[in-house]
Amino acid sequence: MYFKKLSIILPVLLLTHLTHAQTSPIQYPATEKVDQTDDYFGVKISDPYRWLEHDTAANVGQWVNAQNQVTQKYLANIPFRDAVKKRLEQIWNYPKYSAPFKEGEYYFFYKNDGLQNQSVLYYQKGLNAEPEVFLDPNTLSADGTVALSGITFSKNHKYAAYTVSESGSDWQQIYVMEVATKKLLSDQVKWVKFSNASWRGNGFYYSRYDAPAKGKEFSTQNQYQKVYYHTLGTSQEKDELVFEDKEHPLRYFFAQVTDDERYVIVYASEGTHGTELYAKDMDTNSQGFQLICKGFENNYSVIDNVGNKLLVHTDYGAPNYRLVSIDPRQTHSSSWKTIIPEKPELLEGVNSAGGKLFASYLKDASSKVYQLSIDGKTENEIKLPAIGSAGGFSGEKTDKELFYTFTSFTYPTTIYRYTIATGKSEIFRKSEVKFSIDDYVTKQIFYTSKDGTKVPMFIVHKKGLVMDGNNPTYLYAYGGFNISLTPSFSAKMMVFLENGGIYAMPNLRGGGEYGENWHKGGMLEKKQNVFDDFIGAAEYLIKEKYTSSQKLAIAGGSNGGLLVGAVMTQRPELFKVALPAVGVMDMLRYHKFTIGWGWAVEYGSSDKQEQFNYLIKYSPLHNLKEGINYPATLVTTADHDDRVVPAHSFKFAATLQEKHKGNNPVLIRIESKAGHGAGKPTSKQIEEAADIWSFVWYTMGVTPNLQKNQ
Repeated sequence: MYFKKLSIILPVLLLTHLTHAQTSPIQYPATEKVDQTDDYFGVKISDPYRWLEHDTAANVGQWVNAQNQVTQKYLANIPFRDAVKKRLEQIWNYPKYSAPFKEGEYYFFYKNDGLQNQSVLYYQKGLNAEPEVFLDPNTLSADGTVALSGITFSKNHKYAAYTVSESGSDWQQIYVMEVATKKLLSDQVKWVKFSNASWRGNGFYYSRYDAPAKGKEFSTQNQYQKVYYHTLGTSQEKDELVFEDKEHPLRYFFAQVTDDERYVIVYASEGTHGTELYAKDMDTNSQGFQLICKGFENNYSVIDNVGNKLLVHTDYGAPNYRLVSIDPRQTHSSSWKTIIPEKPELLEGVNSAGGKLFASYLKDASSKVYQLSIDGKTENEIKLPAIGSAGGFSGEKTDKELFYTFTSFTYPTTIYRYTIATGKSEIFRKSEVKFSIDDYVTKQIFYTSKDGTKVPMFIVHKKGLVMDGNNPTYLYAYGGFNISLTPSFSAKMMVFLENGGIYAMPNLRGGGEYGENWHKGGMLEKKQNVFDDFIGAAEYLIKEKYTSSQKLAIAGGSNGGLLVGAVMTQRPELFKVALPAVGVMDMLRYHKFTIGWGWAVEYGSSDKQEQFNYLIKYSPLHNLKEGINYPATLVTTADHDDRVVPAHSFKFAATLQEKHKGNNPVLIRIESKAGHGAGKPTSKQIEEAADIWSFVWYTMGVTPNLQKNQ
C-alpha cells in the first residue's frame, strides 16, 4: 500500500529510538508444511501451506490465534501506540453527513455523530423539519459488526427494502419496512450477493445464489447467480425466477428497473470488466428478455429511458466513454444515436435529474461536472471549489433541485444544494473537523514510468516541509479493475500528515482515470506495467528528496494488496515498510474461491498456459525468495473476508516468515468479525489505523510528537 523512507536527519517533530525488531528478534509461530505439488503445463509448483486454505478448520484457527498473539505482543511494545489511537479518535470524532435524497414527501440522509460504529439513517418531512431516526444499524448488533449496505424505495415511496451484511461478509439479507410507520414487514430474502432490491409494482427484483454448504459459506466458489422477483407479503420460497443461464455457471446477473417502470434491464457479466445488456419492455407485455448489447468486450450501463429509447453509457467505439440512445427495436450499433460524444477526458458517469443530464468527467483524476439537456446540449458547468472529487447529481424527473458532495485530500466532505433551473450551488452542510486543514498543501506532478509513460501522482504534505530526503512517506495506490483513485478526505491520514509525513497517491495504469486504454494498459499480460508505474513513483519520491528508502512505506488493499506484494518481492530494497491489505497473493488459485473467477478477465487464469506463464512471474506468493531481507511487513486481513479469502494472506505471511532474512518484522494482523472492508465499524477502523501508523513509525525508528495534539 504505502512506503516510507528513513533519513539521517529527522524533522524537528520526530525523535529516534532503537526499534524492538533490532533489539529482540521475533519468534514466529511454527507453520506446518505439507507435501503438495501441482503441475501447471509441465511446471511443478509446490504449495506447502495449502492447508491454510481451509478457513474453518481447527488447526487453521489455532494458527490464526498464534499469529495474532505474536503480532499483538509486538504492537503492544510500541510505546506510543495508545497515544496514536487517542489522536485518531480526536480527529475522527466529528459529525459526518451524506447528501440528502428525496423519497416522496421525505428527505433521507445518513449521519455519524463522530465515533458511532455505523452511520444512522434519518428522515424528515421537508428540509426544515426535525430529523428522526429511520434506521439505526448500531441497534442490530452489540459490537457494530452488522452494517446497513443499501436501501431502495418502492415507486410509490410506501416501502423501503434495505440490505444488511454481517461481519463484513459480501452475503446480504434484504428486509422490508413501511416508511410511514417504520414497521418491519415479514419479508426476508437470504443469500443475496452483489445486488440490491430494484422495485416494480408490489415487489422487487434481486440476485442471489443457492445456499452454500454449511461451513463453506465464506470460501466455496459461487456459481449460477439468478435473478428473482419477490412479491411483498410472500415467503422467499415463492419468489419467481425471472432470469438464469444454466450453460454458464460463472456469470453475474443484476436487474435494474427504469424510473417509469417500463423496462426491466438485466446485466450479465463474466467478471469485473465487460457486460451484456438485456431488456424487457413491460408496456408491450413482451415475452422474455431481449438482447440489446452483446458482451463481453465492452461496458454498458443504462442511465435512463426517454420513451421507448434507452440512454446507455458505454465505451463501445469510445475508450473514454460516450452516452448513446438505443431503440430496443433496432439494436445494431449503426442505429444508435450519440447523445454525449467522446471527449479527450474520461466521461466517468452520467446521471439524470429534473429532466436534465449531469455528465461527470475526470480531468487528470479530478472531477469536472456539466449540466446538459436531455438531448445532450451543454447548458452549464458546475463550478467546483478546488481540485477534488464530486459525487451525486441524481434525482427524479420532477425534482427542481439536487444535492451533491465535494471532497479533496484536505477538504472534508461538503454538501452542496444545487438549483437546476439557475445552475447555482450553495453550501448546504459543511464538515467541522478538529484539524487545521489550511496548514497543508496538495499538488499533482507527472513522472515517467519504465517504458516512458507519463503517470500522474498527487502529493500532500504540511506547508513549508523541507524536502531533504528525511520525510516519512506513505505511498498508496491500486492500479486495476478500471477503478479511479481521486482526491478524498481521510481522518486516518491527517495523523500522519501532522507529524511531518507525506502522502503520495499515483494513478497507475490498470485504473480508469484515463479511460479504457489506460485500464487495458495494466491488465492481463500488461500487469507488470502497474508494478513498474508504482516502482517509478517510489523512485521519483526518492530522487526528488521527498523521502528515502529507509523512510518509505507502501500500501494498498485488495488488488492494491497484490500490488504491494508484487513490488516488495521485485524490489525489496526500495522500501522500508510494506502494508499489503486483504491482498490477492496467490495468482495461481485465486479463481477457485468465492467470486475470484470474476477477476480472470482482469488478471488471466492459471488454467490457460499463456496466462499461467505471466502470472507465475509476478504472483507475490510464488516470488518470495529464500534469504532476502524484505521490508518490515504488516499483512492485514479478516476472518470473514469472502471477497479475497484470507487464505491469500495466510499463505503469503507463512512463506514470508519462512524465507525472510533480517531484523525487519514480518507480521500478520487478522481481524475477527470483519471482511474485505465494507461495513467495518468505526472502532475497528481506528484500532487498525492505530496499529498501522504505530508499526510504520516504529519500524522506521521514528517517534511521532503526539503530545502537542492532545
